Amino acid sequence: MKADLIKALFPLFLLGSCLVSNRHPPKGALSGIQVPPEASTILLVEGIPSLGNELAGGGAGLALLDGKILAVSSPDAILRFRGPKTKVLEYPGAYLFPGLQDAHVHLAGLGASLERVNLRGSRSLEEVIARLKKGAAKIPKGAWIFGRGWDQTLWDPPEMPSHTLLSQAFPDNPVLLRRVGGHAALLNQRALALAGIQAATKDPEGGKIYRDSKGKPSGVLLDRALDLVYAVIPKADGISLQRHLLKAQERCLEVGLTRVHEAGASPLELDLLRSLERSGAWKLGVYGMYGMPESGAAVPSGFDPGPRAKIRFRALKLYADGALGSRGAALLQPYSDRPETRGLFVTSPSILKHWIKASAERGLQPCVHAIGDRANRLVLDLFQNLLSPSQRAQLRPRVEHAQVLTMRDLYRFKELGVVASMQPTHLTTDMRWAEKRLGKQRLKGAYAFGTLMRMRARVCFGSDAPVEPVSPFRGLFAAITTISPDDPLSSPLKEGQALSPAQALSGFTTEVAYAAGEEAVRGRIQKGQEADLMIVDRDLLSVPPEAILKTQVLATFISGSLAFQKSSVISGE
Repeated sequence: MKADLIKALFPLFLLGSCLVSNRHPPKGALSGIQVPPEASTILLVEGIPSLGNELAGGGAGLALLDGKILAVSSPDAILRFRGPKTKVLEYPGAYLFPGLQDAHVHLAGLGASLERVNLRGSRSLEEVIARLKKGAAKIPKGAWIFGRGWDQTLWDPPEMPSHTLLSQAFPDNPVLLRRVGGHAALLNQRALALAGIQAATKDPEGGKIYRDSKGKPSGVLLDRALDLVYAVIPKADGISLQRHLLKAQERCLEVGLTRVHEAGASPLELDLLRSLERSGAWKLGVYGMYGMPESGAAVPSGFDPGPRAKIRFRALKLYADGALGSRGAALLQPYSDRPETRGLFVTSPSILKHWIKASAERGLQPCVHAIGDRANRLVLDLFQNLLSPSQRAQLRPRVEHAQVLTMRDLYRFKELGVVASMQPTHLTTDMRWAEKRLGKQRLKGAYAFGTLMRMRARVCFGSDAPVEPVSPFRGLFAAITTISPDDPLSSPLKEGQALSPAQALSGFTTEVAYAAGEEAVRGRIQKGQEADLMIVDRDLLSVPPEAILKTQVLATFISGSLAFQKSSVISGE
């Protein structure tokens, strides 16, 4: 394409963002290069995020070589890197951003959820059963039936269900339906019987068996009590796990994600990911956390080929408490709507202490699930007491979720150098009922990602998929507005935590990279960084927030290779 035609297609575009800093050479700066290196790929787009540096000419261009960004400039200047083997790809009217990253995903769970009955948004137990009958119609008699996504806070009354109706509807198949947050599940009588759960069964440490007025199991199990039923469910084999991983990858790529942090995986999952990568079937970047080892087991060895590697496993996922929605989050004071309970620790403090120390000794980053203020204080205390300042600086310990915090503990994230790995959509999902659980005073320190960012703490964002939909555009919208993506015209739920578009975008790019110790190699559009890129149909930093929810991903590139493209959007030569 001729230079004058390129100028006509790409008007001058200017963005204000924290994602690129001083990356664009001034006009004429490239003219001194006598023999510029030949790019493998050149991308021509409408605009690229910048700190306000003008691009020479109109539009923007990016040159890629060996999986990295070679240069960023105007179309005129960037075409100087064109050689006989260079592939030039044009995306008229499109905008190029760093590939979005998700700091907290359960890949196997996401893939499995795409095969199971979706109960999200159901307004009653009767609707749950109706969806289940439709979705499980072809499952043979006696086989397990799985579903996920019910949320009793949407029901009237908003109480935990009993298995009675479920058992009547499915007398012959064992049924396990996980609550939306994953920390509770409803079982029918057949599943309870197979697991040997009856009136005499005691609550396991770190778990709870809900009971009726006569002391019989009601069908709901909380946190570690679920281990009783998982022990009798046939284990997923490598074939089904691989299928789930590939389905999860497909979904992540089409919503613009180029890298995810896997929040608790088995060594088998790592082996499958490496095998898929060798075969060329795996494209998505994965920073992996091993799941919490069984009692008495050793901490797995890390797999870390370096920060540029597509797959790295150098973290350990641990659990302090449960979820707020099922009242399993550990609180300093009793629940406002259930004063008889303060939630629970799913892992005893002494065992958690052991695993944090063992993680540090192995050089693995400790990533601890903590939702309630009591759990968050415990984890911060353990990080402070068990890890030296130099260890914290090197390992960058993380609190996964960090949902309810006292004002005192909010400040400790910055002081201790602890990363808060948070999910903006959890705020918009939970705020319908969070005040009932916590009360107004305690709510001040809840879902405080805006407060933490203003304190200059390190805050990265994710989805917790399949707990929430994996789309990062829902997370961006929630972070910018504190409005539910499912009701974008409603009022803000916690306006004081709202972020600027640039801040929200950093939470899904540079801050995720920092949380993995990868900020030097990805997260920005900068010469030398990995060419992990997302091309979309709109400027995410200037469109109205509700327009973000309608974003179309046109292409994603991972290490310079095209990993996904929407059909009929690309032209090139």
